[in-house]
Amino acid sequence: MFQYKIPLSLYIHMPWCVQKCPYCDFNSHKMKSAPDYSAYIDHLINDLKQDVLLTHDRSIHSIFIGGGTPSLFSAELINKLLANINKIIPINHDAEITIEANPNSVDVERFKGYQQAGINRISIGVQSFQSDKLQKLGRVHNPQEAIDAGKLAHDLNLKSFNLDLMHGLPKQTIQDALHDLKQAIAIAPPHLSWYQLTIEPNTLFGSKPPVLPDDDMLWDIYQQGHQLLTNHGYQQYETSAYAKPNYQCQHNLNYWRFGDYIGIGCGAHGKLTQNDGTIIRTVKTKHPQGYMQGRYLERSYTVAKDELAFEFFMNRFRLFEPTPKMEFEQRTFLPIQSIEQSISLAIKKNYLIEDEKNWQITDHGKLFLNSLLEIFL
Repeated sequence: MFQYKIPLSLYIHMPWCVQKCPYCDFNSHKMKSAPDYSAYIDHLINDLKQDVLLTHDRSIHSIFIGGGTPSLFSAELINKLLANINKIIPINHDAEITIEANPNSVDVERFKGYQQAGINRISIGVQSFQSDKLQKLGRVHNPQEAIDAGKLAHDLNLKSFNLDLMHGLPKQTIQDALHDLKQAIAIAPPHLSWYQLTIEPNTLFGSKPPVLPDDDMLWDIYQQGHQLLTNHGYQQYETSAYAKPNYQCQHNLNYWRFGDYIGIGCGAHGKLTQNDGTIIRTVKTKHPQGYMQGRYLERSYTVAKDELAFEFFMNRFRLFEPTPKMEFEQRTFLPIQSIEQSISLAIKKNYLIEDEKNWQITDHGKLFLNSLLEIFL
């Protein structure tokens, strides 16, 4: 029986999109006809009722509604969802509650409705502010809609909001990438996700890859973009995330700190620590048709003890903050002694440094992250 309560988040997956982007390998489904959004909300509530049995009297630290395109759901349905969640499991009064939105699926009333329902953070999938890049990425919004959505989120005085931007796009120059960042900075989001386009299997780009900038160009884009963001007060706290001080995404921080999370909705994943220290992972049914027949859980399994150190550091070393040694013991239930040899080797190779309380990944360790993680296998 453990006394320390690991923070608990809730991820909610909304599976539908107006169209599937050619780079996207998320569990999203193009709408062939109007889905029964109301029925899906009912299934999410029933799904949560089953998972709450594994949470052991903890309350919700943060909620993230992702997709797909969650902003296809009305404010009334989001209000119904959040109200029912709070009946099933308490939501902390200061919980960060995020919804993802596409710029073309939002308007003033919808954003205000989300805010009234309890949403206090909006993440807007901009990707680029240039028409040719948006068309190549298969996005259904235009640059002005992206700017308007960002300004709308800014004017609502939410707890925070985020803009998602991509770089390393087809035929993108350094000037193109910096233009996108400058436009985003002008909107003044407290948080910016800025990540490189990667070609994933089982996507349209995977079968018909576009020509992307070469490695030298990608490095120049990253260096100059990173400097621009730093100059405007954004701090890189994770591999592809920048924030103004005290505006890091609390939900994502809980993931990377090896916290717990319930995952409900099509294809959602969960991680739930039990009172005896075992960690259960859950995977929900991917396709909406099966999920909406009430078959929520695809599988669940217990993480093997000899995999816990690797899983902990695989998550923790995405963050650039120090890793508290105490946190390793609290969240894996393994003694520090079990990894002493691995830590010593990582320090010898200049992947890590340590003091009495923390481990810290070095710049060298960031460049050779896979090699660092292999030490803990």
